[in-house]
Amino acid sequence: MIRPFSRAAEVKCRGYSVPLQRRITDFGAERSFAKAGRQLKEHYGLDIPIGAIRTITEGHGERMQGDAHLLQGPGKADNVQQLVAETDGSMIPKVEVDEEADGDRRKTRKVGWKEARLTLAYSTGSIEPVFAVTMGAAQQAGEQLTACAQTAGFGANTQVHGIGDGATWIAEQMQVCFGAQGRFTIDFYHLCDYLAAASKHCSDNPDDWYREQKAAMKAGKLNAVLASLLPHIEAPEIAEKDAPVRACYRYIRNRPGQFDYPRAIAEGLPIGSGEIESAHRYVIQERMKISGAWWKVDNAEKMLALRTLRANGNWEEYWKSAKVT
Repeated sequence: MIRPFSRAAEVKCRGYSVPLQRRITDFGAERSFAKAGRQLKEHYGLDIPIGAIRTITEGHGERMQGDAHLLQGPGKADNVQQLVAETDGSMIPKVEVDEEADGDRRKTRKVGWKEARLTLAYSTGSIEPVFAVTMGAAQQAGEQLTACAQTAGFGANTQVHGIGDGATWIAEQMQVCFGAQGRFTIDFYHLCDYLAAASKHCSDNPDDWYREQKAAMKAGKLNAVLASLLPHIEAPEIAEKDAPVRACYRYIRNRPGQFDYPRAIAEGLPIGSGEIESAHRYVIQERMKISGAWWKVDNAEKMLALRTLRANGNWEEYWKSAKVT
């Protein structure tokens, strides 16, 4: 049967046009699918089933997933002198269901948490980081970090200032990605958490001791801080959770070369990973950790692709060539 209007409007019978799918995906990428349905009704007077909203939104996320160039966009610069690179993990609520089970599969439902690894890179002076996120292994996060850096302008002469918390995988991937062109620095404020916990066991004036050790670390007096901690280390039989001085001493001693705050300060580079911590909120958590949301890992990856593409400013570019799902 020939339907001239359907052909001219590029919409299938009982389907959704690309402009309508864009509106659906706009709302579905930012809010729960139920809220997206209410907003479509409020703004456009359309009653669209929640299931259709979810299918369309995740369908476009899947398409974005397969196009790394589109997700990160064209290069913002070429062979810049200095880049800042950060990566960190955020826990996403996940759900697993045995799809092969007979009967009511809801009875096989298992919930838990899975880490989403967010990375970013930007040239110093830039206000537009390049983002990527994966729920895969650390190696995948490292590959994405390399891609982000290349998009941000990484070249043969670029120096990379890597920064993050003390997770081993972060320092390892920084080394793998950038080698001699990179230097990894522990987030100063994460270190301060260890110093604050130890201060109560190292001095009768913990606030003064804490301020002194912070100043010493910023001045590069690592050995002086370790010497201040050493006499107060708890006995071996004390449980780890009750040994904050031991934890702080080990944290500093086991990360040689990762506390070069004097160099970073002198070069005007950040010593805190506030950029990635903030990005966790607006790239991942605002959508993925809403009340009552539990995600299958595959669907979470699709939604994270939507969020990443939008954060990278490539939303308009995608819809220029988008087709009906």
